[in-house]
Amino acid sequence: MFKSILAAFDGSEGSKAATRKAAELAKLCGAELTVLTLYRHHSVLEGSMYVTNAEKPDDIDKIMLERAKEIAEAGASIAREVGPEKIRAFVKGGPVSRTIVSFSQEHENDLIVIGSRGLGSLEGVLLGSVSHKVTSLAKCPVLVV
Repeated sequence: MFKSILAAFDGSEGSKAATRKAAELAKLCGAELTVLTLYRHHSVLEGSMYVTNAEKPDDIDKIMLERAKEIAEAGASIAREVGPEKIRAFVKGGPVSRTIVSFSQEHENDLIVIGSRGLGSLEGVLLGSVSHKVTSLAKCPVLVV
């Protein structure tokens, strides 16, 4: 059925449920599971709202990347609890919806699993949810959990 499944993970409850479902499907199908966490460059003002202990403004992107790596590993840990054999975790920067879709195409994932609501932002409220955008842009099936 599926050979390569992508789970978009941001640490939210919705993404945790989606990652568990993706892991269940990967285990059932014998598919490889990829957990993808995204981050984007934030201005100093935005970064100061989300990041603590930033000693220099130049370090905010580095701190955001390190935090994204921690989140990706947490997603992989959730998947490991379910037990599929092949699990990989990646961190990418960029616009969330488009990056999920382009990553999926580059890695030839044949299913994307995403939470119906993630951590989101004001942008998501104004422009529509990430899950909605991914379903409209993806060329492969998308399971919204």
